[in-house]
Amino acid sequence: MTLREVLTEGERKLSGADIAEAKLNAWYLFSYVFSLNRSEFYMQYDAEADPALVERYRDLLVKRSLHVPLEYIMHSTEFMGLSFYVDENVLIPRQDTECLVEEVLGRCGDKDVLDLCTGSGCIGISLAALGKCRSVTMTDISAGALAVAKRNAEKNLQAQKIFFQKSNLFEQIIQKYDIIVSNPPYIRREVVRSLMPEVRDHEPVTALDGGEDGLVFYRSIIQESRKYLKDSGWLFFEIGYDQGEDVSVLMQRAGFENVEIKKDLAGLDRIVCGQIGGNCV
Repeated sequence: MTLREVLTEGERKLSGADIAEAKLNAWYLFSYVFSLNRSEFYMQYDAEADPALVERYRDLLVKRSLHVPLEYIMHSTEFMGLSFYVDENVLIPRQDTECLVEEVLGRCGDKDVLDLCTGSGCIGISLAALGKCRSVTMTDISAGALAVAKRNAEKNLQAQKIFFQKSNLFEQIIQKYDIIVSNPPYIRREVVRSLMPEVRDHEPVTALDGGEDGLVFYRSIIQESRKYLKDSGWLFFEIGYDQGEDVSVLMQRAGFENVEIKKDLAGLDRIVCGQIGGNCV
C-alpha cells in the first residue's frame, strides 16, 4: 500500500464510525505513526508504506473508532503553549481552562499557590512555568493523576519550587497559601450520562461528577479554604457556564470579598474568584 492509500483507508474507517472531524483525526494518527508532516507526506505519498507501521496505524484507528479520545491515544496535548502527557487517569486539558490560568498569572508573582484537584497538573505547572510563583503545591485524591502530574512537571519545569501531595481536598494540607486555584468536578450527575462518548466513557468520572447540582465540591472547598488562605488570599475557580451566580453567592456567604465572575473567550461565565480580608488590587 502507498502512504496515500493508507491515509485514505484511515479516513474511511473513522468516517464510518461517525467520528467527528474524521479526516483530521485520521491525519493526526497517520502523522503520529509515520512521523511525517504535511509537506513530507505530499512529497512521497506514492511511496510504499512500511507494513509494520500500517498495522500500528490500523490498531490506533480501531481505538479511535471506539471513541477513545485522540489525546489518550497519542498521550499528548498542548496547554498554555506547553506539552502535556495525558492518559485515562486525568481529564484532557481544555482551552477554556487557559482563561483561569491567565487570570491567576496576574496575581501569582512571589506567592505560594495551591492547585487543588490538579489532575494532569496543567494549571499548577503552567503557573510555575509561566508565572513567578514562590512555590506551587499540587494535590489530588488520585495516585494515578499525581503520577501524570509529576511526569508533566519533569517534562516542563526546571528549578521551580513545586510540591505534590495526595489528598482528599484539604485533608492532608497543613500550611496556608496566598492563592488557591481549582478546577473541581462540576458537571451535574444527570448530565454526565449525556456527555459525548469520548468524555462519558473514557475520561475519569470522578473528575467530572459534581454531585446532583454540580456544586458539591465548590461548597466544600469554599468553606474549608478559609482555614488555608493567608490574609488577603485569593480563591479562584473554573466553573460551568451556568454556575457563576451560584458559586458567587456561596463565596459571598462564606465571607469572601471582591467576588467576581469572569468570562471565557466565547463570552460564557468561566471563572469565579474572591478574596479573604483584603481589597481588590
